[in-house]
Amino acid sequence: MNTADLGLPVDVPSTALFTDQYELTMLRAALKAGTAGRRSVFEVFTRRLPDGRRYGVVAGTGRVLDAVENFRFDAGVLRFLRERDIVDEETLDWLAQYRFGGDIWGYPEGEVYFPGSPIMRVEGTFGECVLLETVILSILNHDSAIAAAASRMASAAGDRPLIEMGARRTHELAAVAAARSAYVGGFATTSDLAAGFRYNIPTVGTSAHAFTLLHDNERDAFRAQVESLGRDTTLLVDTYDVAEAVRTAVEVAGPELGAVRIDSGDLLLVAHRVRQQLDELGATETKIVVTSDLDEYAIASLAAAPVDAYGVGTQLVTGSGHPTASMVYKLVARAESGAEGAPLVPVAKKSSGGKTSVGGRKWAARRLDADGYAEAEVVGTGPVPDGLADRQLLVELVKGGEVVAREPLDAARDRHAAARANLPLSATQLSRGEPVIPTEYAQGGSGS
Repeated sequence: MNTADLGLPVDVPSTALFTDQYELTMLRAALKAGTAGRRSVFEVFTRRLPDGRRYGVVAGTGRVLDAVENFRFDAGVLRFLRERDIVDEETLDWLAQYRFGGDIWGYPEGEVYFPGSPIMRVEGTFGECVLLETVILSILNHDSAIAAAASRMASAAGDRPLIEMGARRTHELAAVAAARSAYVGGFATTSDLAAGFRYNIPTVGTSAHAFTLLHDNERDAFRAQVESLGRDTTLLVDTYDVAEAVRTAVEVAGPELGAVRIDSGDLLLVAHRVRQQLDELGATETKIVVTSDLDEYAIASLAAAPVDAYGVGTQLVTGSGHPTASMVYKLVARAESGAEGAPLVPVAKKSSGGKTSVGGRKWAARRLDADGYAEAEVVGTGPVPDGLADRQLLVELVKGGEVVAREPLDAARDRHAAARANLPLSATQLSRGEPVIPTEYAQGGSGS
C-alpha cells in the first residue's frame, strides 16, 4: 500500500544531507577506484541490548522507507557540496542522478529483535548503499529506543491505557517520531497534534494548571471547561488542594464527570484517597489519570492503585534512560569483482574491544519451543534449515528501488503486541537480566 493511499500527509523533504561527510568521500574514492559499482550487502544490527533490557523493538521502518525514497540531491544540495569542495565534479554528476535502485529486507516494524539480529539488510552497489548509512541509523536508533521503552511501559501498565505526552521534552521533530514509536510500542494516544496529523494517531488533551490559575477560583475554571468540553472531560485537580478540587469537580460536572487528573504528590496514596472520595460523591464511573515523570518502574508500582490511565512524557521520549538502540550499519558481503554476476564473498571487521562483526549475507528465524513460545533467535548464512523455513523474520521492503511494504501504523502496533506475547513470560520483567532468548549462529555459505 502506498502512503498516499492512507490519506495521510506524510511527505518528507530531501533527506540527502542527513548523512555524514565520510559517506560522500568514500563514494568519491570508490568512483575513482572503479569499485563504487561493486555489488554489496550492508546489514543493520546491534551487538548488545541496552543494559538490563531483555528484548528490542523494531520501529521507524516506515520512516526509513520515506527517507530512502526522498534521498535526492537537488540543485541547492549539489551547490552546497560544490562550494564546500566536499566532493569533485565527477562525484557531483553521479549524485545528481542518484536514485536508490537496490533491495532492502528487514524485520517488519513492531517485531522484536536481539543481539546480532539482522534488523535490516540493504543490497545494491557500494555507492548507492553506503550513502544511506547515517539516515537509516538515525531513524532506527531513535525510534527503536523509544518503542522499547514504550513496550516496557505498556507491559507494566497491563490493560490500562497510556498517553504519550513528551513533546515539550524533546526536539519538535523528534517528538513526532517519538509519538509514532510509542504508538507502535503500545501507547494508546498522544497529546502531539503533529503526530496525529502526520500518522493518524489518536490525540487527547484537556487543560493544564495555567487554565486553573487564569481564573479567580477553581470552580470558575472547572465550570468553563465543562461548559466548553462537556461533562465527559478530564479535570486537573492538584493545582491547590486535591480533596477540595475533587469535591468541586463533582459539584460542577456531576457524577457524569469523565475523569480527574493527578499530576503531583504521592500518586499511590493520592489515587486511593481520590477514588474513595469520588465513590462517596457518587462519581463511581469517573476515571483517574495520573501523570508526573512516570517511567515503567513507577507505572509498575501503581499496579495496585485505582488508576485508569497513565500519561508519560520525559522518560518515554528519552528512551527511559537509553535514548539509542546502539545499532550499526556494516558491510557484510561484497562481490569478489566488478563483473556482472560475480559471487558474493563475506567480509567482516576484526578488532578488539567487542566491535567485531559476522560476515555474510544473513537470514534470521525464530525457533519455538513445544508450547509455541520463542526459545532462540537463529541467524545464519547460506541455506535456511527446513525446520526454520516458515519462521523467517526478514521481509522484502524495497525491490529494485521501489517500496513494496508500506502499511498502516496499526499493523505495526498489532504486530508488536503479538511478538511480545510470543516471548517467554520473563520478557516482561523489569528487573535487570540478559536477553530473554539467546542468539544462535548457523554458519553456511555467503548467500549469493
